[in-house]
Amino acid sequence: MGSTIGSAIEWYDFYLYSTASALVLGPLFFPNQSPTAGVLASFATYAAGFVARPLGGVIFGHFGDRIGRKSMLVLTLIIMGTATFLVGVLPTYEQAGVLAPILLVLLRVLQGIGLGGEWGGGVLMSGEHAPLNRRGLFASFPASGFPLGLFGSAVVFRLVSQLPEDQLMTWGWRLPFLASIVLVFVGVFVRLGVTESPEFVHVRETGGRSRVPLTGVFQQGWAPVLRGAFASLGLAMIVSIYSVYLLSFASSGPHDGQGAKVLNGLLIGALAEAVLLPVAGLLSDLLGRRPVLLFGYTVCALVSLVAPQWLLSGDQTLIVLTFLLAMGIGHAAVYGAISAFLIDMFPPEHRYSALAVTYQLGATAASFGPLAAVAIAGSVHTATPGILLLWGCLAAAAVAVAAGRIPRPGEVSARPVRQEAERTGTA
Repeated sequence: MGSTIGSAIEWYDFYLYSTASALVLGPLFFPNQSPTAGVLASFATYAAGFVARPLGGVIFGHFGDRIGRKSMLVLTLIIMGTATFLVGVLPTYEQAGVLAPILLVLLRVLQGIGLGGEWGGGVLMSGEHAPLNRRGLFASFPASGFPLGLFGSAVVFRLVSQLPEDQLMTWGWRLPFLASIVLVFVGVFVRLGVTESPEFVHVRETGGRSRVPLTGVFQQGWAPVLRGAFASLGLAMIVSIYSVYLLSFASSGPHDGQGAKVLNGLLIGALAEAVLLPVAGLLSDLLGRRPVLLFGYTVCALVSLVAPQWLLSGDQTLIVLTFLLAMGIGHAAVYGAISAFLIDMFPPEHRYSALAVTYQLGATAASFGPLAAVAIAGSVHTATPGILLLWGCLAAAAVAVAAGRIPRPGEVSARPVRQEAERTGTA
């Protein structure tokens, strides 16, 4: 619960910006642009948060492997919450000129640094507390923080979007960012009561900690790093295309109230994913990580064939069905299995750093999906570039998951323990 609640709050903070970038931030912070250039600028700032994530992952991964998972989780939550609150008090371009978008980018980078350390710590705290035969189930719960945070951010923007446009564009857009400070206090209180990961405690007590954990990641070999990064690329590209790029694409559709309908669909899809994520995690324990991951990639690829038409149809049922299939089923399958998939590949003495390198590299590359798709499309209103990017990334992810052997739960985890026992003569 501590990992899941904190994860939900951090994802709420992070995806407030993505929702706002698709709906309001362009004209507020980049007004002297054409509509296409404004969207490009806001998506570039969205990507800046992801660029900072590997840096945050390396920093917090290092200290998470050296000092412990718990303290890093409290610190990442404080960093994220502070940055999000400050976005809510930023001056706009009209008030501060070029200083406004500069400050927005800096706060977005700070968000990315915090989130870069959050994901690995959250899934490790749950996954390392789990019985080996239920690691997929346990590690899927903090993953539920993503759709819950996405749901929360979409809900508050759905509410403030009911305001008259002049009020929304002057003060209404600030309310969701300011409200995050209350959630941060709740999350910090919960996380302070969480006990440290037992696997990390064992590594610390047996003297197994590495001085520079990141070096241990690459000494283990490049194969697990590359496989993890490409698997994560597919996961993150699903989010970038469906919840950011297609959200913006469909919100400018021909039907009245199109943006509200798309947000409604995203809300329902996110809520369904939060419910089904633990199911996917449990299935990965019962059936294996590989079939669950490949199923999720396949569903998201197939749905993308009809997603642009369904989202522009103006039919609320088709819009909801798009997000139910893509996010509620496809992304849930991938996200529910990938945490345990990555945990199983690396030993606990450098696992936090390993997750930072693999997951955050994939997520960072995927963050440029909306930016690249809009740049390729130019002024033409088409979703084809984004769909092609999605297919390419999903194909690479599927190959990474299908290629090579997947370690059994606990197989890699047990290796350093056996080595330590042999070194100390206690085998």
